[in-house]
Amino acid sequence: MFDTEPALPPSTQEDGRPRTLEEAKAWMLDRTGKAIHPMNNLAADDAAAVLATLKGLDPVNWAAAWRNAGEAAWQAAEAESDPEARRRAYLRAHGLFFLGRFPCPNHPDKLACAQRERDAYLAAGALMSPPLSRMTVPFSGHAHEGDEVVFYYRRPAGVARPPVVVMWGGVDAWKEQMTAASDLLLARGVATIAMDGPGTGESPVKGTRDAERQFIPVLDWAAAQSDLDGAKVGLLGRSFGGYWATKLAHTVPDRVAAAVNWGGGAHFMFQREWIQRSRHPDSYLMELVETRKRMLGVETDEEYINGFAQLSLLDQGLLHTPCAPLLLTNGRYDTQCPVADIDLLVGHGSPKTVRMFPGGHMGITPQTLPTILGWLTDMLAMEASA
Repeated sequence: MFDTEPALPPSTQEDGRPRTLEEAKAWMLDRTGKAIHPMNNLAADDAAAVLATLKGLDPVNWAAAWRNAGEAAWQAAEAESDPEARRRAYLRAHGLFFLGRFPCPNHPDKLACAQRERDAYLAAGALMSPPLSRMTVPFSGHAHEGDEVVFYYRRPAGVARPPVVVMWGGVDAWKEQMTAASDLLLARGVATIAMDGPGTGESPVKGTRDAERQFIPVLDWAAAQSDLDGAKVGLLGRSFGGYWATKLAHTVPDRVAAAVNWGGGAHFMFQREWIQRSRHPDSYLMELVETRKRMLGVETDEEYINGFAQLSLLDQGLLHTPCAPLLLTNGRYDTQCPVADIDLLVGHGSPKTVRMFPGGHMGITPQTLPTILGWLTDMLAMEASA
């Protein structure tokens, strides 16, 4: 299917340097027009207005430009009397605050934007149909870890015991970026749980070798709800989050009806050579290494490389074991995660389903998300009828 060794990706620039301010602005405007992450929650006029004022990619200038616009949008939302218009206005503010903390809140000004992002999203969520509920479950972690897992829960109206999909993003897309997938699943009669991946958002853990621990209390909660068909759930892991979906499919297959790895790695992604050559992939705006370091809870490049090496599912001895039904999907020319990891997964353990899309990271096309959710809901229906 693919080469057994990954082709090394090109850097963002031919000389391997990060983008300049003007190059970043052009990249963002292009993605806004195509409605591709991280610009998919912004109107073209909003993006253009902020970028016209943006003076630098450093955290202070970056956060200030987006937060100023976000606060103005928040005030507009507060002034709206129509509930639907108010919901849309809060989501607009959320999109601007999200950019303010993007790709990760590695500075106090970005951290403030992250909190405002959550504020705006929860305000919008209260007006969603069906509404969003912020839930917490206890978590018994290691020393210096958090003691709860936070997730967003939405339940379709008029369905007696809906199936459940638990979803999360990668290193920069958090539970507040799961709206599109949640809406589509709710329309299919599926309850949704959106949570933060390890080392991101409000996650109680860092992205260490055993961080899949944080998902188990959420699976327990879903299974315990009498009004949910949650004994075996669907899993949707986006971008780096696809790694955790793959791991859970192997470690707790009896809890998983079906899982999707949408753009995540398994082994080759975590090797030193790939890490070094993919520092500035064409599909990422800026600070990919810094964001991954924050996810891992490390400071230096060597700690980053060593932390990634420990995540290899091949080296952990998991890939030969049985797993829950697993869909592996990505863009054929991904420069963040080597598609050779898909070939590796296909060649080990239980048979897998594969769907490749054109383009780069995650293979974003108009058909991508509907195709993924169609497979996932079909698998949930098969599980319910078994």
